Amino acid sequence: MVMMPGSGYNHTYWDFPYEPQTYSFRRAMNIAGYATLIVDRFGNGASTRPPSVQLTATGSVQALHQLVGAVRQGLPGFQPFSKVITGGHSLSSGIAVIEASTYHDVDGVLLTGFSHSLDIVGTTGIVSTYYPAEQDPKFAGQGYDTGYVTTRPGTRQGNYYGPGAADPEVVAVDEATKEVFSLTEYPDGLTSTLPPTTNNINVPVMVVNGSADRLCLRTCENTETLAAAEAPYFSPAAKLRAFVLPGSGHSVNLAPNTAEYQAAVRDWLKSTFE
Repeated sequence: MVMMPGSGYNHTYWDFPYEPQTYSFRRAMNIAGYATLIVDRFGNGASTRPPSVQLTATGSVQALHQLVGAVRQGLPGFQPFSKVITGGHSLSSGIAVIEASTYHDVDGVLLTGFSHSLDIVGTTGIVSTYYPAEQDPKFAGQGYDTGYVTTRPGTRQGNYYGPGAADPEVVAVDEATKEVFSLTEYPDGLTSTLPPTTNNINVPVMVVNGSADRLCLRTCENTETLAAAEAPYFSPAAKLRAFVLPGSGHSVNLAPNTAEYQAAVRDWLKSTFE
């Protein structure tokens, strides 16, 4: 599984350092027998930091395509893999969609925090919490140009968690490990939701959302609603599987009941690819 984090996150989203036995998706998949490769998008985490205006989803799509090829050939010191599944969250789900529909080089696609029905009010509310990273105490003085943005301190719980009881320590670690991104990544990233992009994916797809995701309130009430809403956007070859995590906000990896989502993904992997 090759996975990228969404905007505002780095690799820690998939491999959360606090109580990893609960919140590390990477760990859960490894225990189930699946190898994982987590990569930061350009501009954050361990990746290079180009000028913000150079950051695009298209650039990340090309990088993901190269990574898929490298995993199939065998990274230095590692065996080659004959089956490769890409996994994305939010923006990186869009990246995974465009990569799979363009290059047709993967065996499956896991899309989390992704749907074709954006809630405009919720989305606008989240975007309103963005501000220049250079003004944030975490990133001040580190040389970020004005196009790099991040979330204002104290807004992530409202942005990415449902109204239920999120673990305060999870929220604190999330705030401490938050990342920068550029709004220039959004325009081409959002083309992933324009027909017929997802219809061109010819391998199995799983779509996961939280029932309290501010970006997807209308169609994410439950698994059945999400499946019905998304089905027209995928071909029969996608064998679309949907799952809604009850009570979760946008960041399903960090919900208190994230184990239910991990189990659903494991079931999809086992029933589809083994």
